[in-house]
Amino acid sequence: MNKNNEIYGVDISKGVFDVANSKGKYFQYENTGSGFKGFLKILIKEDLVVMEATGYYHYRLAQFLYEQGIKVSVVNPLSVKRFIQMKLSKVKTDKSDAKAICEYACINEVPLYMGRDNSQAEALQLLRLIDIYTKQSTALKNKLHGEKVLGKPSKVVYHSLKRSLKVLQKELLTLENRLSEIVKDEQQKQLTLLRSIPGIGNKTGIMLLVLTNGFTNFENGNQLCSYAGITPIIRQSGSTVRGKSRISKMGNPKLRNLLFMCSFTACKHNKACRDIYERIIAKGKSKKLALITVCNKLLKQAFAVAKSGLPYDENYVSKLG
Repeated sequence: MNKNNEIYGVDISKGVFDVANSKGKYFQYENTGSGFKGFLKILIKEDLVVMEATGYYHYRLAQFLYEQGIKVSVVNPLSVKRFIQMKLSKVKTDKSDAKAICEYACINEVPLYMGRDNSQAEALQLLRLIDIYTKQSTALKNKLHGEKVLGKPSKVVYHSLKRSLKVLQKELLTLENRLSEIVKDEQQKQLTLLRSIPGIGNKTGIMLLVLTNGFTNFENGNQLCSYAGITPIIRQSGSTVRGKSRISKMGNPKLRNLLFMCSFTACKHNKACRDIYERIIAKGKSKKLALITVCNKLLKQAFAVAKSGLPYDENYVSKLG
């Protein structure tokens, strides 16, 4: 199903990465610069290296191989996990995982990894740290509220929480300003186009551009919706089993949550989204399913607008998205 000379599946961890190829050979290297170079020696440009998205660990190897002209694919870990489950495999080792990733790539079409430049890499780092600080800020706010309910029995605790929250919010503002600066310097035109869509604000537009690498990681709107994890799953069997529709949740959770919040505004001010929402509700479907569909519509509009270079036009958007 592929035109590559050889496919290598890589299971990567903090210290080492295990490699299995489509000819049944197995290798192991240290997760260091010298280990990367050692792996590179057995590769040719017609080969394909496939690995799971594992946060920080996969990024360095993927970027290194990409810069050396080797084809790389970074796949969703959940897709590989389900592939392994379908095989009913009872063995779970780093070696078996590398072999499973290789087998998965031999059977399925996998997307090619697009390397990031320094600005794109920094933007992704900023976004991840903003996510961590936002969660910490929410935890501090909740704790502060709890102390208020108690009537401030410990002023030391109360004031410590307030100071910590103030510092965290200051750091968040610094990070968000830097992220906004990078996106505006590199992708101001696309950001302006995205903000022309009713329901998509500055924050969502920036996140979309950073996470999708300026929409270069996707060939169509359907792929983008799958990445966000907002494709609805319908649970129905025969005439008696009719489970509630729900989101697949296989994609990026932060982007998914942000889009879900945007869907409320889109239902009011985005004609295409409002129409599709009302049509689904009129059929007796749940509001949640209708909002999921609105999220899909918003993402497809964003993809179409960013790719076409044309601002949102409610009289023309149906032809775009």
